[in-house]
Amino acid sequence: MSEEGLIAKAWKIQKRIEDRVNSIGKGKYGRVLQMARKPEPDDYARTAKITGLGILLIGGLGFAIYILATVVAPWIAKNIGL
Repeated sequence: MSEEGLIAKAWKIQKRIEDRVNSIGKGKYGRVLQMARKPEPDDYARTAKITGLGILLIGGLGFAIYILATVVAPWIAKNIGL
């Protein structure tokens, strides 16, 4: 491939990338991106607390199901004669 062909191909790729980036603000997500802002520290802390609480709740529920399946269910089955 000649150097001129390589440069032309690079310019085409560069133009395609620039067009794609420039069209981000004009599409259906443009309004959302324009209204978006960096969260304040208290917003971030609140989001982190709620997310952490959700993770703990889901983990606790999973652990409770695990205990029921491995400890309680066999104990009940043994006591009723199964």
